Amino acid sequence: MIDIHCHLIPGIDDGAKDTADAVSLLRMAADDGITRMVITPHIHFGRFENSKAHIWTELLALKQAAFEANINIDLAAAAEVRIDADMLPMIMANKLPFLGQHEGQQFLLLELPHSHIPPGCENLIKWLRSRNITPLIAHPERNRDIQKNPERIKSLQRLGCWFQLTASSLLGHFGESCQALSVQFLEAGLIDVVASDAHNLNRRPPLLSNARAEVAQLLGEDEAQRLFWTNPYNITRSLFIIP
Repeated sequence: MIDIHCHLIPGIDDGAKDTADAVSLLRMAADDGITRMVITPHIHFGRFENSKAHIWTELLALKQAAFEANINIDLAAAAEVRIDADMLPMIMANKLPFLGQHEGQQFLLLELPHSHIPPGCENLIKWLRSRNITPLIAHPERNRDIQKNPERIKSLQRLGCWFQLTASSLLGHFGESCQALSVQFLEAGLIDVVASDAHNLNRRPPLLSNARAEVAQLLGEDEAQRLFWTNPYNITRSLFIIP
């Protein structure tokens, strides 16, 4: 399995607190059958002011710690970017880290506020799409506007967005209504990737196998393979190609 949304670089957002914590999270992921991870620290303007250069520097330190701990897992880095007008100049200056490139599109892990879909969201998405950037919307099932009106996800899909479901949402860790919406979106074919959004060992651990088994039971093995391997692999493959 490939996990393309997690917060395991220590000390730069609300994920892993230190190197020991990060190594424990990586070991848990490897034990669960995850063989490749893209670490995606928050870029949240005014809160987590991470840069592409800083993320890559910290990734090298995490790779070294994983090597020393004998954890066999491939690591790369991108970012989970909170939607904001400040994104635009950073994209123009090539200062935002993308998840990778697939079929002529760059993929950006884009986070909506949990409380709502902000005004101007559709215009920003259109701007991204005009530049061959596909937003992969993180955890739409946890957005309150979408919870109130699930049909709103379809308007985002029509604009060209892809969607990433959180594994623990499907397993009920965010409540029954979030779990039911996760199933609804999966059965409607709206989800493109399932990822852990791992932050810590307890409430949001880096685990995918139970969610994968649930998807296989609901929709079959082929769909589970698409959501947990094929799409994540295609989106992020360019991050792991050694020049």
